[in-house]
Amino acid sequence: MAEDAAFALYPCMKRHIPSTYPCYGHAMSRPDLNLLVTLDVLLAEGSVAKAARRLKLSPSAMSRALARLRETTGDPLLVRAGRGLVPTPRAVELGAQVGRLVKEAQALLRPAERLELARLTRSFALRNSDGFVENFGPALLARVAEQAPGVQLRFVPKPDKDSGPMREGAVDLETGVVGGSTGPEVRTQALFRDRFVGVVRAGHPLSEGRITAARFAAGRHILISRRGLDRGPVDDALELVGLTRKVAAVVGGFAEALALARGSDLIATVPERYTGTLREGLLTFPLPVKLAALTISLLWHPRLDADPAHRWLRGLVKEVCGGSSPT
Repeated sequence: MAEDAAFALYPCMKRHIPSTYPCYGHAMSRPDLNLLVTLDVLLAEGSVAKAARRLKLSPSAMSRALARLRETTGDPLLVRAGRGLVPTPRAVELGAQVGRLVKEAQALLRPAERLELARLTRSFALRNSDGFVENFGPALLARVAEQAPGVQLRFVPKPDKDSGPMREGAVDLETGVVGGSTGPEVRTQALFRDRFVGVVRAGHPLSEGRITAARFAAGRHILISRRGLDRGPVDDALELVGLTRKVAAVVGGFAEALALARGSDLIATVPERYTGTLREGLLTFPLPVKLAALTISLLWHPRLDADPAHRWLRGLVKEVCGGSSPT
C-alpha cells in the first residue's frame, strides 16, 4: 500500500523498479547552492506550504524547488504519510549536515566584524612615483605602527600608469595622476592638488634677480619623462610665449632630476608638494610660464572597496597627504 501511494505521487518510479528512484538520479553538473537553504527549511517544517511561507515563496515555487532537490539528490526526500510529509532516510542523513552548512554560509556572508586594528596582521603593497616615500612615508608608517603594529607596508616603484598590477592583486593601493591608461574600473579619490615649480642649486645664476620666462628658457634643463620623450609640458608653455629651452638631460624620475640639479647648473621642473623633502637645500621658485596644476589621487581596485582594513589604510593615506594645496 505504501508503495502504491508512492507510485501515485511519483509515477516515473513505477517504470524503474526496484526502488532506486532513478528518475531523480540525473543530478545537475553544477548544483544551485541556494537549494541548501530550501532543503534546510523543508526538513525543519515538514510541509511545502509552511516552508513556502517561511521563505516568502509561493507554494508552486516551493514545489518546483523540491522537485529540483529530488532531481539533484536522486532521492524523493519528503514523501506523503497521511496528511503530511515525512523525510526519507536520505533526508534524515542530510538534515544535520545541511543545517550546519547553512549556518556556516550565513556566518561567512554576514558583514565583516568591527576591525580590530591592534590585532590586524596584514601586508599591503603601495605603488608610487619617487618622492612619495620620502615625503609621506615616515608619517604614514608612524600612524600604522601606532594603530596597527602588525601591518606591513611594501612600497613598490611605479614605472608606468598601467592598472594591470592592481587588477591582478599585486598592488593594493596606488597614488598618482589619473590618466588615459588608468583602467575604467579603478576607484579613485583625490588626495591633493599640486603645482610645478622650478628648482636649482644654491648659488645658481637664477638665485639672483627676477626670474623671467626668457632667463628661465636660456638655462640648461632636465626633462623628466618615464617614456624617454625629449619634450614635455614646459616646452609647450614656453612655445606659447615664443621661447624654447635646451634640454641637457632626460631622466625617469623626480629624485634623479633633483640630484642632477643639486650638483650642476641644470634646472629641474617638479611638482611642489610631491617633492618637498627631496628639494631640501635647493632653491625653489615659481615658474615664469603657466603650467596646469595636477591632482594627485589615490587609486585602488573595486574588489577592495568594502574591505575594512583597506578602507582604514585609504583613510590614513588621505590624512597624511592632506593639508593646504599650493596656490
